[in-house]
Amino acid sequence: MRGHRGWKGRGGWQQGEVPSAADAAGWFAGRLPDGWFTGAPELTVDREEILVVGELPPLTEEFADDAARAAAEAGRISRFREETREQRIEIARQAEHRYQRKVAWGARIGGTEELFTTLSVPVMTRLRQPERQVLDTLVDAGVARSRSDALAWAVRLVGQHADSWLAELREAMSHVDDLRAKGPDLG
Repeated sequence: MRGHRGWKGRGGWQQGEVPSAADAAGWFAGRLPDGWFTGAPELTVDREEILVVGELPPLTEEFADDAARAAAEAGRISRFREETREQRIEIARQAEHRYQRKVAWGARIGGTEELFTTLSVPVMTRLRQPERQVLDTLVDAGVARSRSDALAWAVRLVGQHADSWLAELREAMSHVDDLRAKGPDLG
């Protein structure tokens, strides 16, 4: 399971207690119909959402070029989305009740991946003038439509270029959680 430690409500006054999603990979593995994906789906969990992305069986047809193959892959994902909609809604309803998070879906095949109806969650932040000027420059240059889009773009860029560092940080946080759990109960 990708993501992080199964948040337990830490992170500020606005974060209520949510159930651990540590067993979500196992729950989805047991709940998903056989044959949907070629293996276990990849789960990414945060405070608000569980994203389930599975690999579809590969295409066996020959294609004239990469564009034709990409179109066929997109078509296969679209067919999967339509054919599984009712079952995915029911599974998501059960998971949302169990984990108190929204469930989003996605599929990949070959070089194509599509995510279905993922959340876009507002995040409050306070920025000083130099940081706001960075966002305004991205807007003025046409890189983003708004400060909000510029901030999302910047976060994606940092995520792409700092994956290994973020993975190390998440690992370290996991060790801290383990140590907290082993410590005395002061509450």
